[in-house]
Amino acid sequence: MEYYKYLRQHVGHKPLILPGSVVIMLNEQEEVLLQKRLDGYWGLPGGLMDLGESFEEVARREVFEETGLKVENLTLLNVFSGSDYYFKIPNGDEVYAVTAVYFTKDISGEMNIDYNESEKMQYFPLNKLPSELSDEYRGYLEKYIEWENNVL
Repeated sequence: MEYYKYLRQHVGHKPLILPGSVVIMLNEQEEVLLQKRLDGYWGLPGGLMDLGESFEEVARREVFEETGLKVENLTLLNVFSGSDYYFKIPNGDEVYAVTAVYFTKDISGEMNIDYNESEKMQYFPLNKLPSELSDEYRGYLEKYIEWENNVL
């Protein structure tokens, strides 16, 4: 059982601090891979930490589970946390997310979408992101673009 589901059995809908990771995956054209989730919004591949995992291990596992792709040479962009990352899920669950955001161009394997979590996967230019991209993920990508502009 996933750790957060175990916790929910004990605390119900009360707020939880949930650590997780997402990955900004860039192809050779500098396009980012986005996942259209079942709620209709686009986001980055990733998910929540299980007991004993590091943020980097979460990133690799979740990307593989959701996309079938393997990622290496992950670079930590930032860890996002605090009151700006409080969410109340439609089922009433309350969450304070602590999210490690990585980026990489080191991607291998064949795309194999987990349709239990996603409608589809698609690469987008960083300057033409879909309007249905959630604010949380848009913020992560804006931080990446800012970082990239400062490096170049």
